Amino acid sequence: MYLPKHFEQTDPAALISLMAAHPLATLVSLRAPGLTADHIPLEYDSAAHCLRGHVARANPLWREAAGQNLLAIFQGPQSYISPNLYPSKAQTHKVVPTWNYAVVHVHGPLQVVEDAPWLHALVSRLTDHHERSQPDAWAVGDAPAEYVQQMLRAIVGIEIPVQSWLGKFKLSQNRSQADREGVIRGLAQSHAEAQSVASAMSDLEASAPKE
Repeated sequence: MYLPKHFEQTDPAALISLMAAHPLATLVSLRAPGLTADHIPLEYDSAAHCLRGHVARANPLWREAAGQNLLAIFQGPQSYISPNLYPSKAQTHKVVPTWNYAVVHVHGPLQVVEDAPWLHALVSRLTDHHERSQPDAWAVGDAPAEYVQQMLRAIVGIEIPVQSWLGKFKLSQNRSQADREGVIRGLAQSHAEAQSVASAMSDLEASAPKE
C-alpha cells in the first residue's frame, strides 16, 4: 500500500476502533486460481492479538490457504472530496478532486479451528456483539440446540495471529487547517458515508498535537 508519512496511522487504539466499527474484512489469499478475496466478518482479540471468524465448510479458503500469510483489509469510511469544499479554491484555484478514506491492513498466517465448543463460543460472542443494538436481541440459545449443532458442523473457525498491521487514514492532513475545516463542513451536510468521514476528520483534528 502506498503510504505517505502524513497519512500513516500507527495508534493501535485507532486501528482497533476502525476494525470494530467495520468488521467485514476482505481476506486476500493466493490460491490455485490466483489472488482470491473472501469477505468475512472478523473480531479482534486484543489479549491474543489475533483476528477470529468463521467460514462455511464448503468454502475452500480454510483448506487451500491454511498456514498461508493472508492480508485482511478493513475498509472504514470513505468519500469523494470536491475542490469546491476548499476555501483556498477562491484564492488560488490550484485545487483538484481527491478521495478521503481510512483503511487498516492486517497480515498474518491463517490457522484453522474445528473445535465445536470454540466455534459455539465464537458465534455466541459475535451474535451478542452485533445484536446488542437490536430492540429484541436474538441469541444463539434462542435456536433449538440440535439445529445449532447442525449449523456448527457446517462452518470452520479461523484465526489470524497479527504479525503486522498498518493504517492509512487519508483525511486531508496535507491540506491547510482552513481547507480541512471546509471539507468537514461540506461532508457534514452530505450523505451518511460522507458524514462518517467528517466525523473521522474531526476526531483526528481533536487528537492532533496542539501547536
